[in-house]
Amino acid sequence: MTALKLAFMGSPDFATPVLASLIDAGHEIACVYAQPPRPAGRGHKERPAPVHAYAAEIGIDVRTPANFKNLDDIQAFVDLELDAAVVVAYGLILPPALLSAPRLGCINVHASLLPRWRGAAPIQRAILADDEKTGVSIMAMDEGLDTGAVYAVEDVLIGAETTATTLHDELSALGAKMMPTVLADIDAGTLEARPQSVEGVIYANKLSRDESRIDWRAPAAQIERAVRALNPWPGVWFEYSGTDGPARIKVLDGNVVADAPAGSPGTVVAEPLVIACAADAFRVERLQRPGKGPMEAEPFLRGFPIAPGRRLD
Repeated sequence: MTALKLAFMGSPDFATPVLASLIDAGHEIACVYAQPPRPAGRGHKERPAPVHAYAAEIGIDVRTPANFKNLDDIQAFVDLELDAAVVVAYGLILPPALLSAPRLGCINVHASLLPRWRGAAPIQRAILADDEKTGVSIMAMDEGLDTGAVYAVEDVLIGAETTATTLHDELSALGAKMMPTVLADIDAGTLEARPQSVEGVIYANKLSRDESRIDWRAPAAQIERAVRALNPWPGVWFEYSGTDGPARIKVLDGNVVADAPAGSPGTVVAEPLVIACAADAFRVERLQRPGKGPMEAEPFLRGFPIAPGRRLD
């Protein structure tokens, strides 16, 4: 396999294994691009993105433009004289001048089966929608949002216990496995990209905190998927007014109960913490109070009782 001169453009944990796989394959990483460091933690100190931290640790030059509106930033990219740029969850829009600069173009690793779930949150949206499978698509980038022609696709099943965290890790590892081979085939001229279908296009909108609050008027199966999809961020919670006032309780794990006693949505109908929904009921298995650590339901209820018959907001 011919060693190529590459730029790697990515920011979160999802992208780091792909960068590592390209280095292991012997490619020259001329530069890494990541989003600028941002305040994080209690001290609000600026923290580099995971890809930035990894690249800096192993001695690769890192650039962090806020955008590509500055002509100097564009020219600095062009001057790298790249064979290709590999882009994984970078988070910035690339202008046409960047897309066309590398000899083989800009090649993107996307965590869905395109054209389904274009956009920002494909992993979580696939779980929320109860998709049976998802996967990784490697595509030639164009000016649209995940609209480029696709070089390669591999799929994975979404199981009843799949969470956003487990699916994130599985798809990240799959992209890292696929990318060196796909890149070699593109360079050899043995792999051509195929245009995406015009049917089945769905956009994976950004996650919002507005999706976090549980609506017990939804079916229990929908709530259960939200718990798996929206943890750790933005999280899933309900509000309960106890003896110390209202508290926002995070739900970290739970399951559907099909044979629970009847009750209006939001009513605790059985122990430990089985809550009636629009269809079936939802049993909370693991939860967390503000300022406390995660706990299983039974020990949680010993210190913070929520008895059958109580109604949750």
